[in-house]
Amino acid sequence: MKRSVIAVEKISKTYGSGESAVHAIKEATFEIFSGETVALLGPSGSGKTTLITMIGCITEPSGGKLTLNGSLVYDQKWYINDTRKIRRENIGFIFQSHNLIPFLNVQDNVTLIPLMNRVSSKESLEHAQELLEYLGVGDKLDKFPSQLSGGQSQRVAIARSLANNPKIILADEPTAALDSERALSVMELLRKLAQEQDVAIVVVTHDERMLPLFDRILRVEDGVVREEH
Repeated sequence: MKRSVIAVEKISKTYGSGESAVHAIKEATFEIFSGETVALLGPSGSGKTTLITMIGCITEPSGGKLTLNGSLVYDQKWYINDTRKIRRENIGFIFQSHNLIPFLNVQDNVTLIPLMNRVSSKESLEHAQELLEYLGVGDKLDKFPSQLSGGQSQRVAIARSLANNPKIILADEPTAALDSERALSVMELLRKLAQEQDVAIVVVTHDERMLPLFDRILRVEDGVVREEH
């Protein structure tokens, strides 16, 4: 049975005040469930990144309510003391640029967050090896980011996002730097992960070619979020 993993209720974000105020997100309300792959679709400047950073507890909303994995996180104020901790323990992030640490090899990039969460070295390494094998880059453990192709780097970044066993993965344009074939491969992989790992995956994209791979589409236009049917 699918569980509600992200519940957003009338969330808003306004920058500035008075006549110069910019309403980036206007009272968005929706739910996302475990095992779903959901697209946030819209043109540049529509509010997609603002929305995903509020869900990821990076940007503080101006109002509304946010519940993650059954726990109230924000309701007109933060209900958690340490937003970094909730990100580290509950959310995986994937970005347009893989953002791998260049002076760490693949193994160390993937084990970094579990070690910060005080998972043992042995368990962190075993999990990293399992993830990298699962993602088809298990032979790259000792390679550095500069020795990987774009597609391999993004797969390692996906492994890193899964290293803390998150229930939520937030991806901001994860295929924008890839050619069509590699982009399709990464999106198919994310969909497979959602279904097999029971993870809720939210992907910011403007690439409409990828839309058949999503379970649902949330379109963002001028700060207004609507579900497409």
